[in-house]
Amino acid sequence: MEVRLIKKELLYEDIQIGDTDSFTKTITEYDIVQFARLTGDFNPVHLDPEYAKNTPFKERIAHGILSGSIISTVLGMRLPGTNTIYLSQNFKFLAPVKIGDTIKANVEVVEKRDDKKIIKLKTHVMNQHMEIVVDGEAVVMKL
Repeated sequence: MEVRLIKKELLYEDIQIGDTDSFTKTITEYDIVQFARLTGDFNPVHLDPEYAKNTPFKERIAHGILSGSIISTVLGMRLPGTNTIYLSQNFKFLAPVKIGDTIKANVEVVEKRDDKKIIKLKTHVMNQHMEIVVDGEAVVMKL
């Protein structure tokens, strides 16, 4: 996995409403297995192909929160970038992500609170078909 680092650390003052950034990742079987090991979520819809065949998805799907978690990559590494602390995140899981899907997390600054350096961002994850698979909103603090 390649992570693009920001060239220059953004200061709170550098960040403007309307700023956007993104991160793209292809989901692999390894990612799903490692996420299950890390979290302890061994739901068979994620790991058992025979079980998954009999679900509405017809095949294994990634954990929803795995898809949502790449938003953290954007927030912590791109925009707002390093020295960002998550305060909250909400998710709406709209479509499954399957092994081999390429997903892209997008963030957009929608509000700033200067007295506490708090930033609200619109967040969503899209698949390679440009379908939104995860929609939400994050609130972060820039140190």
